[in-house]
Amino acid sequence: MAVVAIPDDVLAVLDRKFAAVLPHLDERRRRLYLASEADALGHGGIAAVARLAEVSESTIARGCDELASGAPVLGRVRRPGGGRRSAAERDPGLVPALEALIEPREVGDPVSPLRWTTASLRDLARELAAADHPVSAPVVGKLLHSMGFSLQGMAKTRAGSQVPDRDAQFRNINATVERFLAQRLPVVSVDAKKKEPIGDFARAGRTYRPKGAPITAPDHDFTDPDTPIAIPYGVYDLGRDTGWVNVGTDRNTAAFAVESLRRWWNEQGHLDYPGATRLLITADSGGANSADSHLFKKDLASFADECALSVTVMHFPPGTQCRCLTTELSSPAV
Repeated sequence: MAVVAIPDDVLAVLDRKFAAVLPHLDERRRRLYLASEADALGHGGIAAVARLAEVSESTIARGCDELASGAPVLGRVRRPGGGRRSAAERDPGLVPALEALIEPREVGDPVSPLRWTTASLRDLARELAAADHPVSAPVVGKLLHSMGFSLQGMAKTRAGSQVPDRDAQFRNINATVERFLAQRLPVVSVDAKKKEPIGDFARAGRTYRPKGAPITAPDHDFTDPDTPIAIPYGVYDLGRDTGWVNVGTDRNTAAFAVESLRRWWNEQGHLDYPGATRLLITADSGGANSADSHLFKKDLASFADECALSVTVMHFPPGTQCRCLTTELSSPAV
């Protein structure tokens, strides 16, 4: 059989085309493209193209058969079922072994569509490998995702025990507040807020500054026993819808809570309610103003004597707080 010689300039052009195009093609497209070039060259084209592209002649021949048969556009590189099998398919015992590792560590409702586990991917992969199921941490992550697990933070959603009389307690507080307000008597809600160290520390919030010149602070906030602490204690006047804050620098004690009330009354309260002889205070059941603090009651009695006031204190039930106090106190939050 005579060998057909392909001109060198044609081969040179093909060589440049292959070098530029083939790296961008997947397996099937590469095969079909090379087959089309071989078909265009005619007799001897398969051998020439195979030599230039450094592939086997059988690969190009298979591509020629696909072109001749009018193979449909698959939209994928391999036929269905082709390619490397997944880790779960190669190792049928992998998923049951993973389930067995997760079960003791699983957190939350087992019937929930979203579950989470306390073990890290590397820990799970290490234990699976020790049980003769070698697998990488990323593969463990994919398996967990397919099993309905996801990365989630802890959510405070479980409520404590419900007291049958809790609604009645809030209704009683609400009725008392409305009665005081109807008589134009002072009603305040008190609470201590988050403590903040005083000094060169990072703070939340933003201020207008020249571009590229922010206020700087140390990258870590380190405090010591001598670092002063700001303790805001708020007094919210329900009738006038105004707030007053006393900031201490020592400790959040019963004496500090009562002193904050005393300063509010002497500086603002007696001016807003001249001639008032009664004061209603609502507060949560924890902290310096807790319901079981004898010091709070003792200091409050002294404050009442000093200011000639009859002071009534109504504490919210334990485990509850007032999220949004309005002038009607209509929505205390549990």
